[in-house]
Parts: sequence; structure tokens; C-alpha cells
Amino acid sequence: MINVGIIGATGYSGTELTRLLYSHPDVNIDFLCSNSYVGEPFCDVYSGFKNFIDKKCINIHEAFERLNDIDVLFTALPSGKALEFGKKAMDIGVKLIDIGSDFRLKDKSLYKEWYKLEHTYPDLLSKAVYGLPEINKEEIKKANLVANPGCYPTASSLALIPLVKNHIIDTSSIIIDAKSGVSGAGRKAATGNLFVECNESIKAYGVTTHRHTPEIEQTLSTMAKEDIKLTFTPHLVPMNRGILAVCYATLNKKYKLEDLLNLYRDFYKDSCFVRVTEELPETRFVKDSNFCDISLRIDHRTNKVIVISAIDNLIKGAAGQAIQNMNLMFGIEETKALELIPIFA
Repeated sequence: MINVGIIGATGYSGTELTRLLYSHPDVNIDFLCSNSYVGEPFCDVYSGFKNFIDKKCINIHEAFERLNDIDVLFTALPSGKALEFGKKAMDIGVKLIDIGSDFRLKDKSLYKEWYKLEHTYPDLLSKAVYGLPEINKEEIKKANLVANPGCYPTASSLALIPLVKNHIIDTSSIIIDAKSGVSGAGRKAATGNLFVECNESIKAYGVTTHRHTPEIEQTLSTMAKEDIKLTFTPHLVPMNRGILAVCYATLNKKYKLEDLLNLYRDFYKDSCFVRVTEELPETRFVKDSNFCDISLRIDHRTNKVIVISAIDNLIKGAAGQAIQNMNLMFGIEETKALELIPIFA
């Protein structure tokens, strides 16, 4: 059995992680850590877990002391809060999967620019493997530290990688228009997340400043072997979960739609959780699953390609992808505990 610890277990991503890991046949959940619910049984925080998980949530200090008891640590924390756990885990030989942002970017200066954070362990950035299995599967298998991608970067990068990898678009023309359910904002008390503030409305936020921008640029630049700068605008929509990313770029010559669809099918033929479809993706078709659905269209008048992807932000965008990475790190079947048929309604 793989003994795991989860820090940030009562956030939305942490709760999904706990739910999915409970059903994993090769996993034992050793501890659940929560800053807000110390000493409370997990099933009292989320009543749906009654008769399943009654472990009491422990505090950060106890979690730190219990790292020696586990094989892998999952951290689902705000920016900057996983750094000390990352350092100790690497020092004592415990594998770490960070669902937060602390190890995603390779350039230390980007943390100061985009996160207003002084990264105290830049040496760990070079050791961290970016946990997008569709492009880094072999590296993840050998990794001790995996930086789980963000939800927007997962949907956007998977949509665009085949185009930049095969030099099919003008990379300076990339525009990403993405929309997320409110759970993407996290489980915190904030006026902007209240029902009355979100319902019956849609809004853009983080325009030109969203922290996922450099993460997407880093991934696409690596795949294209050129420096890519793009425009990324996220939106909040009144639904609980899901991300729809609509990505625009100018083609470098004329292409047939079927040729590009076949390119995507070939590129992702060994990717068990990417579904390239002729019909346009919708978030309800991936809800409560680890799938990323992708389709595209060509606007022949302007010679632009529009790529649309859909994911569940809490699963493929967070907890499910983290388990997918754990499975690879421990030599387990990649799909184990993730063979979830989407919930339609």
C-alpha cells in the first residue's frame, strides 16, 4: 500500500483528492491536514463522507512531524505555503505532488513578478517535473517532486500543444478565452464568490495579470522551442465546476479541418484521458471525470484556427491529474481510480 498524506484536505481540490484516493485500491490515507478544521472529523466537515472517512483533521505542525510515516505527500495550498513541506519532503525522501503553484515555474523571478512571492527554494524548481502526463509521462515516472499543472493551463495547453509542436500557427497570434466554474476560485470567504455576486452574471478577471499566464507560456514555449507570449483572459461563470477554453491562432498556411483533427488524434493516441471529438466540447460532457475533450474549427475567411477544450477543473484540473501523476510515479496503471464516466446532469 502507498501511504499518503494530504495537506489542504478540506479545500475543494483537497476534498476531491480525498474522495478519489479513498477508492484507490493501492492507497492508504495516513493523515488529512486542514488549517480551518483542526480536530474535527473529516465527515463532519463534509457530511457526504459519513460512514467512509471519520479521520480527524490534524494541524500543519503535526503533519510536518508525520512526513516520515508516508510515501507521498499531496499539498493543496495557497501560493508560497507548500515550500517548507517541499524542502523537508525532498530531504527525507518522501515524494511530493504539489497541487498548488509553488513548483510549476522554472524561473524564480516569475514568482516575484506574477505571485509577488520570493521563492525560497529555487533549487527545487530545477528538480520539479511539470505534471502534465500527456507530454512528460516518462519524466513523471522517475520524479520525486511533481508540480501539478493549474486548471486553466491544463485545458489551454492540451488544446494548443499539437499546433505549436508541429509549427502550424503563428505563435504571436495566440489568444485564450477561458471560462471557469466558481469552485476554481477556491473555498474561501470572499464577496466575489458569493451566490448573489456570481449568479446571473459572467465576468472577466485577472485581465493581463492572471498568474496562469506564465505557466501556459512556459509549457508552449518548451514544446515549440521558441519564446511564446500570448493573451490569456479568464472568466467566472455561474456554475460549480468545469472549464471551457477557447483558443484562437492564425494558421501559417491553408489547412483542411480533417487534417488537423487527424493530427490531434495521432498526437494524443496514447493519452488515455484526452478525447479528440468532432462535436464541440461542453463542460457537462467531462463533469466529474479526468477527461479533457478537444475539438477545433477553421475560420477560412481569416485563416484562423479555433481550438476548444473542456475539463472538470477539480479533477483533470487538479485532484484527478494529481492521482494520475501518483500512479505513474509508483508504477501503477495510469488510469487506476480514475476510470470515471462523466456525470451528465
